[in-house]
Amino acid sequence: MLTLYARFAADLAAALDALEAEGSLPAGLKRDAITVEPPRDTTHGDLSTNAAMVLAKPAATNPRALAALLAPKLEALAQVESVEIAGPGFINLRLTEATWRSELATILAEAAAYGRSTTGQGTRVNVEYVSANPTGPMHMGHCRGAVVGDALAGLLEYAGYAVTREYYINDAGAQVQTLGRSVHLRYREALGEQIGAIPEGYYPGDYLIPIGQALAAEYGDAYVGKPESDWLDLFRTRAVAAMMEMIRADLALLGIVHEVFASEAAVQAEGRVEAAFDRLRADGLIYQGTLEPPKGELPDDWEPTEMTLFRSTAFGDDQDRPVRKSDGGLTYFGTDLAYHFQKTESADQLIDIWGADHAGTVKRIQAAVKALTGGDKKFDVKLVQMVKLLRNGEPVKMSKRSGSFVTLADVVHEVGKDVVRFTMLTRKADAQMDFDFAKVVEASKDNPVFYVQYAHARIFSLHRRAAEAGMVLPEADLGLLDAEELALVKLAAQFPRMIEGSAATREPHRIAFYLYDLAAAFHALWNRGNDDPGRRFLLADNPPLSAARLALADAIGQIIRNGLGVIGVEAAEELH
Repeated sequence: MLTLYARFAADLAAALDALEAEGSLPAGLKRDAITVEPPRDTTHGDLSTNAAMVLAKPAATNPRALAALLAPKLEALAQVESVEIAGPGFINLRLTEATWRSELATILAEAAAYGRSTTGQGTRVNVEYVSANPTGPMHMGHCRGAVVGDALAGLLEYAGYAVTREYYINDAGAQVQTLGRSVHLRYREALGEQIGAIPEGYYPGDYLIPIGQALAAEYGDAYVGKPESDWLDLFRTRAVAAMMEMIRADLALLGIVHEVFASEAAVQAEGRVEAAFDRLRADGLIYQGTLEPPKGELPDDWEPTEMTLFRSTAFGDDQDRPVRKSDGGLTYFGTDLAYHFQKTESADQLIDIWGADHAGTVKRIQAAVKALTGGDKKFDVKLVQMVKLLRNGEPVKMSKRSGSFVTLADVVHEVGKDVVRFTMLTRKADAQMDFDFAKVVEASKDNPVFYVQYAHARIFSLHRRAAEAGMVLPEADLGLLDAEELALVKLAAQFPRMIEGSAATREPHRIAFYLYDLAAAFHALWNRGNDDPGRRFLLADNPPLSAARLALADAIGQIIRNGLGVIGVEAAEELH
């Protein structure tokens, strides 16, 4: 079903077609830049279009003159109450109250489907997020990217895309070799050996103790005193498997489930790297060469070394990038390039959610995807800033290697999944944010999580309170709602447009921002009853008006549920 804004865009297009047919407007003018949206200042009306300003120059006319031709055709629409030409040629429309009552009825009728879109047209999108090294449980350093990625996946699905959620397991690098050695240490400890202090560079966390104990129970002392070559592959593989089981469980606490877990080791073992290199080599994009010397004063030991390079400068990168080292070993980028090529086989678009500390690698991966797909696959990287953990305003320190970090599980158990998820979307992903354990559970307007949930809980309470009062309500007559109440419908009607816009820009935080604004408007309407009892939602002596106001509240509650569902948050029915 078309959104209200899309319907008026179609009406506008028909009016322009009519002007063309009359000869008042040249045929074939590009209309891509024309918009139909709410004006920034609501006193200017309900809808605004820039059509006259966009088309005036190519039509060789004045914007206000063109607007004057267009305005009568728009004013003739049954849903339009008045049309005003503003400024250099904006056209502002004020819609009839009947139009907004009709939209309210639509929200109630479509219920959970209201806001769903088909704009994605089934486009296959691979969203890769989290992809933390499998060397320990999830900690709060991973949390924001996990939530942003999962909320974005949910948003895209709601907007009609076919989404695959993917996790890339970095199980082929030096860090998992160290993990295997760390587990071997715990294995020996489980067999009674006094291992003393954990060696520098090993993973010291207690979370490795159960893995060592399990291996000791299974293999006894078979790998004690044996050369590393006898046991490292086994211990690394078992450690990674155990870590991934732990990571899956941690993510599940946040309601996050990936459909695909791709392995770096498998990408290498299955020949994916060479296949990607062959593809690039055929286009003259892989060659043997040396990197340019580092800028500034050269280190004493620097010397030019021949390596296998990818010609990424041909696709906008700052310099060509090595895919194999001078000894023939793969660089991380070499495997990462092949991994992204693998993803393009089953997706039309790729989105990666990365920590902001990886910003320097964006251009090279974008260059690789463009080179490998001929530019046919859209690839986007969303950078996510770190979260500063606070407790009553004091920083909480984290250190993964020391083993004294704050785990994601600890945080979810303390404040709840929904609080964590919503809070992570209360800032743009690329903006710094603080997470204060005290503030995120605070019952105040300053806490967006509480404020939105409180609005839904208030709405949910209305039916209970009506039943307790023995009120028998007739079918809602939406004609009883006044202009102030219909203003809330106007904000609610922006939800479908917000879904489509947020999906197009890949910004799930915009849904959280919108829900806060909607909740604030609802609370303002609710609070008017504190000063004037006749403005309350439920009036024992006026069942018809109560029914109409309850229908309005139900519609707002439905929008809040739909919006929270998009970002993976459950709507609270009551707050304690």
